[in-house]
Amino acid sequence: MKSPTPEELAESDLAAELPPQTTADGRRAAVTGVLLLVGTVLLAFVRPRMAGTIAVFAAIILMVMLHELGHFVMAKRAGMKVTEYFLGFGPRLWSIRRGETEYGVKAIPAGGYVRIIGMSSADVVDPADEERTYRAKPYRDRLGVAVAGSTMHFIIAAILLFIVLAFVGIPTRPAIIAQIVPDSPAQHSDFRLGDRIVAVNGHTVKDWSEIPAYVESHGESELVFTVVRKDTGERADVALRPRKVVDEGKEVPRVGIGPEMKIRYETKPIPSAIGSTFTGMPKFMWQTVKALGGLFSPNGIENYSELLQGKKDANQNNRLMSPVGVARVAGDAVESGWSYVLMLLFGINVFVGIFNMVPLLPLDGGHVAIATYEKIASKIKRRRVTVDVQRLMPITAAVLAVLVIMGLTALYLDIVRPVS
Repeated sequence: MKSPTPEELAESDLAAELPPQTTADGRRAAVTGVLLLVGTVLLAFVRPRMAGTIAVFAAIILMVMLHELGHFVMAKRAGMKVTEYFLGFGPRLWSIRRGETEYGVKAIPAGGYVRIIGMSSADVVDPADEERTYRAKPYRDRLGVAVAGSTMHFIIAAILLFIVLAFVGIPTRPAIIAQIVPDSPAQHSDFRLGDRIVAVNGHTVKDWSEIPAYVESHGESELVFTVVRKDTGERADVALRPRKVVDEGKEVPRVGIGPEMKIRYETKPIPSAIGSTFTGMPKFMWQTVKALGGLFSPNGIENYSELLQGKKDANQNNRLMSPVGVARVAGDAVESGWSYVLMLLFGINVFVGIFNMVPLLPLDGGHVAIATYEKIASKIKRRRVTVDVQRLMPITAAVLAVLVIMGLTALYLDIVRPVS
């Protein structure tokens, strides 16, 4: 969301009197856009993986527009004046006016925006429209508009999670031993091909992915695997000590067993999927909050610095990705299957929804913080209190600078040290 400058207001008033027109820049941008679209389609036929990656980015753009749609609907519902609803930035390719709002598409499809008049006390607005400004509306309306974007992301995420749980399935790799490495601790133990591991040191195992992490966390300490024999169905305990081996340049403890290569997809009945969606969403959201907190914690900043320096011991599991990194991950997800694509989009929605609520301008959370402060301060002082947004501009500039730096460094890492 953003509010207009006086020049933009004058321009919008003139546009209300004239039919939408395409400028020379707009025509050139339109030709460029068509050429890019044709090139993208041809590239998709030449490299099928690219078609899926492009579809993922199209879905992300759609999610952004749904975010803005949330602001738009809540603003209209509250009686605020919305002058623009656009996809993209830069030169205008096409637009149409319906009532007081101009809808259209601009040349650079890197997001979208909704323009609501009077977003702050610094905005100059026609006195006749003052009652319809964002700032003139009661707290509940301003809060509703501010949180609507993130709410849309959480709704989208919940729908995606439900679809995966009920119809597509969560990818699982059963904890069944399909490989035993020669001259490994496993070969010198009582492990047999076909054994299903149900517990390690008494901890229940549901998926193969839990085993390597548990083994690494216990070093070379003795482990007791509880297995169910394939041929008899009997339970047996197998004790052994992992041995360190070199894996991707690091010494890590390994047992010497491998899983089935085939991945299974487990779905749930619709009632169970609905329940799991409602219980799972808060967990994923909390994990995202912790990940964000860890990223900007002293340890997270130190780790990020080590990543930029190219240190091999730095942890890549918790860092931001640029569009280049997202494209690479999207390509991998497309090759892996629909479940991975939908979960990637799910994760992006949860992250954007939470990150957007950080209480700093220019994020929506900044508008929430200002509206809430004004509400509380007005009650305490028993008069209308308005925040001078101009005094917050240095903080806003600092936040933007941090976002730009994070974006550029993420782009650098995605090129030099891509996430595997």
